[in-house]
Amino acid sequence: GEGGPVPPGAGAFEVGLHTHLKNEVVKTVEGRARLGVEAFAEALLIVPKTLASNSGNDPQEALISLQNEHEKGGMLGFDVETGEPTDPTLSGIYDNLIVKKQIIQSSPIVASQLLLVDEVIRAGRNMRPR
Repeated sequence: GEGGPVPPGAGAFEVGLHTHLKNEVVKTVEGRARLGVEAFAEALLIVPKTLASNSGNDPQEALISLQNEHEKGGMLGFDVETGEPTDPTLSGIYDNLIVKKQIIQSSPIVASQLLLVDEVIRAGRNMRPR
């Protein structure tokens, strides 16, 4: 089939990518591109924050503990039952790589489109007679 590698779920992939972007990729870019990488890395954290929040846990506490584990090299996700970092693969929690790829490729495009719409609206307001 078209399986290929299967990334761990429970926000592990997003926190791992965030850590990689902040620790490695950000060193290779300058100027506005650097700000873009940092903003994209922060946006990825919405997934573990939402998992924590929706399960009645503190999103900031969850993020701190997850990021600490990732800094140590662990690829852990958020356990919605215990509120602690966990290896999602031990519980059979995986993400769909094809979906992840599509989301990561399309999200900057969607964000750009939204910014463009915002600019058009702002330009329209500035053209109104006063």
